[in-house]
Amino acid sequence: MPDVTPLESLKGLIEKKQATVGIIGLGYVGLPLAHAFIEAGFSALGYDVDQKKIDMLNKCESYIGHIPSAWLKSWRQADRFVASSDPESLAKADAILICVPTPLTESRDPDLSYVVSTVRTITKILRPGQLIVLESTTYPGTTRDVMLPELEKAGLKVGQDFFLAYSPEREDPGNPDFSAAKIPKVVGGFDEPSQEAANALYRAVVTDVVPVSSCEVAEACKILENTYRAVNIALVNELKVLCQRMGIDVWEVIDAAKSKPFGFSAFYPGPGLGGHCIPIDPFYLSWVARKYGMQTRFIELAGEVNSSMPEYVLKRISDALNDCSKPVRGSRISLLGVAYKKDVDDPRESPSFVLLAGLLAQGAEVTYNDPHIPKLPLMRSHDVPSLASCELTPEYLASQDCVLIATDHSSYDYDFIVKHAPLVVDTRNATKNVAQGRDKIVKA
Repeated sequence: MPDVTPLESLKGLIEKKQATVGIIGLGYVGLPLAHAFIEAGFSALGYDVDQKKIDMLNKCESYIGHIPSAWLKSWRQADRFVASSDPESLAKADAILICVPTPLTESRDPDLSYVVSTVRTITKILRPGQLIVLESTTYPGTTRDVMLPELEKAGLKVGQDFFLAYSPEREDPGNPDFSAAKIPKVVGGFDEPSQEAANALYRAVVTDVVPVSSCEVAEACKILENTYRAVNIALVNELKVLCQRMGIDVWEVIDAAKSKPFGFSAFYPGPGLGGHCIPIDPFYLSWVARKYGMQTRFIELAGEVNSSMPEYVLKRISDALNDCSKPVRGSRISLLGVAYKKDVDDPRESPSFVLLAGLLAQGAEVTYNDPHIPKLPLMRSHDVPSLASCELTPEYLASQDCVLIATDHSSYDYDFIVKHAPLVVDTRNATKNVAQGRDKIVKA
């Protein structure tokens, strides 16, 4: 009988759902991905360098709001999941999916240090028959030019001994309609055998697989998706400023425009961009464009507009307080919402931290409330004061000079907030249905 090739062996394990899926990076992407594989009948091995996360997971304690601890308990009871900070544990995985951060440096250049460190860890345990997939957002060429040279140091041949692909994560934290398993998966293999292996793995789990011709196409696809959003958000943010000067409600304008059944997609303004994708990913594309002697003027301009939004909000707060004969300095300001979007506990790149820093720099006395974030977490890009979420009582709201709605969580009672607060600055149109006290509301 002929020997079974590494590709045939891997595909056989996937088909029988006997393949162990290793997931590196157990955050807002990695844990939902583990859930998708476990629900599909696979066993998952989670790896993270953060020992605190590992300890919590192995005690079946979730640190992500939309991943219930009960799920973790059921995974452990079924013997389908184990978390480890030991890199040697990755040798047991038949497929290794990389979900680590890809932030920007202070000069807005790609920071691939987490990817490179992870790949070097994998190289030490790489064995025949393993599939390696990068899911972290990055610029076209990363899988081929950064990952492969490191992996080849193990002495194995890609496409023959091991397999390499790129498949961008499309996680939308807190979205109940589109979990990881329900979102089509774009897959770009390094070569034909790698494409075949990655297709087989994801087809066993997700609603649809979209094969593309190369890793670079898949890498560019992810950046296009988020650049499209960043540019359109910048457009409505700029329109918001113009409409405010013209005395027009930009949210009413957008609602009217979206009644057109074709040719228009609604995007909404806000206090700035947040999350792990939209504020960062477009600059990966502008960086790689410079390597090819091009300028991506749309991306750079969109970045400037979106980055200026917190400053615009601060100016609106200052003007609103001045109209009440109060300076920002010494004013008590309550910041509602520090998560980057509604109904999640994810604070990454949230504009709320820029607003917080700006208000503190002007001498305001700032407190906050966020039902999803009871204490302000440490942030990579901001010096965060030690604050805990305040309870939204009538007395607390009445004691503030200004209440700033930065994140429009569904759990907020906006009628209650407007009733008891002396001044409300609304950056999200959250108070659109409030009937009483509209003279106290300022849109920003």
